[in-house]
Formats: sequence, structure tokens, C-alpha cells
Amino acid sequence: MDTITDQLIIDKKDGVGRITFDNQARRNALTYEMWQGIPIVMADFAEDDGVRVIVLSGAGGKAFSAGADISEFAKKRSGEEAVAVYNEAVSKATDALIDARKPLLAKIDGFCIGGGLGVAMTCDLRIAAADSRFAVPAAKLGLGYKMQGLKILVDHVGPAAAKEIFFTARQFDAEEALQMGLVNRVLPPDELAAYVDEYAATIAGNAPLTVLAAKTVIGQVLKDADDRDLDLCQQVVDDCFNSEDYQEGRKAFMEKRKPEFKGR
Repeated sequence: MDTITDQLIIDKKDGVGRITFDNQARRNALTYEMWQGIPIVMADFAEDDGVRVIVLSGAGGKAFSAGADISEFAKKRSGEEAVAVYNEAVSKATDALIDARKPLLAKIDGFCIGGGLGVAMTCDLRIAAADSRFAVPAAKLGLGYKMQGLKILVDHVGPAAAKEIFFTARQFDAEEALQMGLVNRVLPPDELAAYVDEYAATIAGNAPLTVLAAKTVIGQVLKDADDRDLDLCQQVVDDCFNSEDYQEGRKAFMEKRKPEFKGR
């Protein structure tokens, strides 16, 4: 697959698609080419029925991502037009992650900062090493965040914690992140990889239409009542009950065996 840059390591195996950020010299900071590549990879994963869950991580064990690669800003964001082009790439990458129909899981070790935390927050689940660190240093850089990014954060941690993260711009440790809802689980660093692999395998082995239905309905619940697509919610539930997988699930239960779901 042509992903524009070799700083995105792509892998597909046993129902799991993986995107690994590999810019280790800059703590896996996201370059313009990486932002451009994310929608391409996500589109490929979306079309591949063999991919049932997607794992995002950083290479090297020192960082998930330290955010946008600021060293590029002088060249890539040097004028109004350049800024618009750069921001469009970031927006398209973010939308591709947010709009993914398949579950996303972030494996976080080391630094998860700024735009890196923003990427992690687009994931459905975040599992972190105990030595990971989290921050949004916008207030130290004079940057403003648009509503989309802030809404995702507020939806997960609430307004009080979101304000603390932005007002202080300080780094939070993994335990603090767990307490405020930034992450779902915290593991010893040497156990993180195996735990995420097992979690991803568990999700990949479950009924894809049921997972999609849950992700879809929960997404609608988070919207204002007037904006919810109730027909869509009913449709994804009906799709489950009308599927071959539903028949397979019942049959496997009665036969006391592991079901073999096909996603249809």
C-alpha cells in the first residue's frame, strides 16, 4: 500500500490492522506526510473485510506521539495558504479516524502530547503503559484549539478536567489520566504489548456487526437529542438480528463452541 511516507508502518494480520507512527528522532511527532497518509490507510482498512479492529501506536517504546512536528512549521506553515493546506491535511486525517466504522484502539507508551493526544482521543479505547505521560501544551505555545478537538476531549473527561488540561498545560502521569478518563487501562510497560494484542484479538473475534452497532449507537447517544439519527440506530440493530452471524452465534452457543463470525 502506498502511504506517501515510510513514517507510517502498516500491518494487517489476524483481523487486526495496525498503524505505527515512526518518527523516533522526534518522539514520533506527526509530519505533514503522516497526516496525509492516515486517510489513505484508513480507507484501505475500511474496504478490507479481514480487518476488524485497528490499533494505533508509536514505534520505539518512548512515545505514542509528541504531537505535530513543529520543526516543519517554518516551511509547511509559512503563510496563510500554506497554513490552510496543512490544516486541511490534519482535518482530513482526524475525520478519517473519527468516522471509522471499525473500532480503534490506541496503544500508548511514553509521551502522548498535543496532537498525539488528539489522535489518541479519536480512538474508541486507549490502553497505556504506567510510565506514559499526557499533555496539551497549547497554552505554552499560544495555540488555539477548534471545537472539534475540544468536544472529543470534553466528551471523555468532562469540562472540569478538560479545563485543567488546557489551563495548566502540564504533563499528567498515567494514573492521573486513568482517573480523569483519558485512558481505559494502565499496564506495567513490559505487559502493555501483550495486553493490547490480546484485547485486539478479542475484539476481532467478536461479531463485527454487533461491534459496529454498539459504536454507532454510542456515537449517536453523545450527540444532542435533536441531532441523533434514530433511524440509523435502528438499522444497525436490525442488521445484527438479520445477519448470518446472529444465527452462527446462537448455534455456536448451543454447541458450546467458539463462533466463527463473517461480518454478514
